[in-house]
Amino acid sequence: MSIHTNLINAIGHFIRMDEAEQSFVSSLFVSREYQKNDYFLREGQVCREAGFIEKGLIRYHSIKDSGEDVTLDFGKENEFTCNYESFLDHSPSQRSIQCIEPTEILAISYENLQLIYSQVKEGEKFGRLICEYLYLQAIKKVSSFYGDQPEQRYLHFINSYPDLQQRIPQYYISSFVGVKPPSLSRIRKRLSM
Repeated sequence: MSIHTNLINAIGHFIRMDEAEQSFVSSLFVSREYQKNDYFLREGQVCREAGFIEKGLIRYHSIKDSGEDVTLDFGKENEFTCNYESFLDHSPSQRSIQCIEPTEILAISYENLQLIYSQVKEGEKFGRLICEYLYLQAIKKVSSFYGDQPEQRYLHFINSYPDLQQRIPQYYISSFVGVKPPSLSRIRKRLSM
């Protein structure tokens, strides 16, 4: 059985694991391949798996009552992906996770994640630290959404994803920033002066 090196390294940022634990953790993940525009999760479904992005790019989005498609965030290689609210309480997801280029995800079920918590020496610590990390990320995003002007949100996007501007369609970036594409063009022009 092969070790998923990038996954183990990512988990290794949170906890220490010996070789046996690394093999055990790797064995709990299943590799899934998605084409561009495929969904890891659709709005309204219950999120049954958490994922680790081996290759590719995703976006989190939802459809407003008005029918407008709003981009909430992005995910790239070596990041975890999930609608954690739906995953933890088994409620229907309020957003979708869509692949915006061919993507490979290592997926783990809720039940198998519980095995990491119970059978890996620092498994519960991993669960706590990843929850703390996700909580801080969520607070930052909410604060930015409600407190920052579009130009500040765009600068935050550039700082968070400096290597993704060429990989993400501009209309997704403008939706994420909270402006229409022509306004994003004006913001980019102002910042390049």
